[in-house]
Amino acid sequence: MSTITRADVNAKIKSLAANLSFNDKAPKLVEKALARNEVELSADGAVVATTGQHTGRSANDKFIVDDALTHDTVWWDNAKSMTPEKFDILLSDMLASAENKDLFVQQLYAGADVSQQLNVEVFTENAWHALFIRNLLIRPALNALSDFDANVTIVHMPSFKADPARHGTRSETVIALDFSRNMVVIGGTFYAGEIKKSVFSLFNFHAPQNGVLPMHCSANIGEAGDTALFFGLSGTGKTTLSTDPNRVLIGDDEHGWTADGVFNLEGGCYAKTINLSRQAEPEIFAATERFGTVLENVILDEETLKPDFNDGSLTENTRAAYPLTALDNVSRTGIGPVPKTVMLLTADAFGVLPPIARLTPEQAIYHFLSGYTAKVAGTERGVTEPQATFSACFGAPFMSLHPSVYGKMLKKQIRDSLAECWLLNTGWTGGAYGTGKRISIKDTRTLLSAALTGELVNAEMRVDPIFGFEVPTAVDGVDPQLLTPRATWADVDAYDAQAEKLVKLFEENFKKFGASAIELANAGPKLAAA
Repeated sequence: MSTITRADVNAKIKSLAANLSFNDKAPKLVEKALARNEVELSADGAVVATTGQHTGRSANDKFIVDDALTHDTVWWDNAKSMTPEKFDILLSDMLASAENKDLFVQQLYAGADVSQQLNVEVFTENAWHALFIRNLLIRPALNALSDFDANVTIVHMPSFKADPARHGTRSETVIALDFSRNMVVIGGTFYAGEIKKSVFSLFNFHAPQNGVLPMHCSANIGEAGDTALFFGLSGTGKTTLSTDPNRVLIGDDEHGWTADGVFNLEGGCYAKTINLSRQAEPEIFAATERFGTVLENVILDEETLKPDFNDGSLTENTRAAYPLTALDNVSRTGIGPVPKTVMLLTADAFGVLPPIARLTPEQAIYHFLSGYTAKVAGTERGVTEPQATFSACFGAPFMSLHPSVYGKMLKKQIRDSLAECWLLNTGWTGGAYGTGKRISIKDTRTLLSAALTGELVNAEMRVDPIFGFEVPTAVDGVDPQLLTPRATWADVDAYDAQAEKLVKLFEENFKKFGASAIELANAGPKLAAA
């Protein structure tokens, strides 16, 4: 039986810690992080931190407490369980490790919609981690902090090492979430993304019970007040395409969709920076030059102290964490109207999918549940040819409930809103990775603009013989041949073989959703009968 409350956590930390620094702002946190030798400073004033052996999420070290609330609701195929008793031992030991340490406390909001807001209190042992989460969640007004009432507590002690025998963990690294008490403990990893992603997991569990669809997506608004959503895995262009000088950014990574519209969960962006250039992504590049931005695992030039975004020697997963206020064209409310467009992004390294296709609601849910993109050779050790990656709901690691829950909710929202749904492929054409070439950002932006402005609503379409979705036959400013992938390949037999391979991968992946998804499976790709 779990016994430790959030009040107990507060009392224990206050009794043990040498000093608690509450709600320090960016300048003070930068000063302290430098004084404590936690970080370096770039020539532009960004904080540069390295995270050691963990340069990304430790998915195999994430646990959810199995209790009366979660036992029959959590998607256990996607999560490891921990008993309430083991969680309490882990929490107690982690609190004890805070003795005589200086800790940093940030009290922040998650959720721009006040009615759906989480009040998050983060305790961490590093000033730079406090700056990171301060950049990424919503910072309350000063007069709101006097009576801040947390309903989520995160204890972040990266130097703490779990004991698998004592705590029931897999290793010395642990991310453990208790949904009943809305508590999170994180230890054994300095990768800052674990803090923000744990908030996603909490939100993704509770939001559907409140009739809110949680979404791992970015969102923006056009001049006509039209909201667009962008779902996509890492490397598909989600952040790049939603950060558009002609549209107002609502948010970068996690949103809720209610009957009234969408709202951002965060107050900042966590953008990938590998190969970032001022020319291709000027807004994001400018944000990396802002005082107080956190650059994670980015290498600095020894002479100029300027970031070298082409250097992936520590990891390909280099990141910049900055507040939304670092961008010029951003929503000041974090709220937008009911979406008119739903964009599902993929980077198809097999060279099979068209650069854009219109989806029926059923096809949209099929591809939403599939969550397809492809890794390419060279980005990960041992990857020598394209490898399909399927992540349900375009964010499986953060989906606390079964994907079908979110799929049914999205289908209803699409039906009720009459939103247009599109699959936008930012991958390869004229061949697979290594033979073909990447679809240009210019062509991608032209196709995206045509979809968002309504130019494609009445455009002439062909039905793809394999995937069944509609593909425009012509779009102003784009080579028509690009719209028919098979026509871009020098060897059409090779294209057919590659398409057959990809379809089988889709079919095999969708089997995991079982009999309940048979109807949706019919909206997926099909090979022509022999």
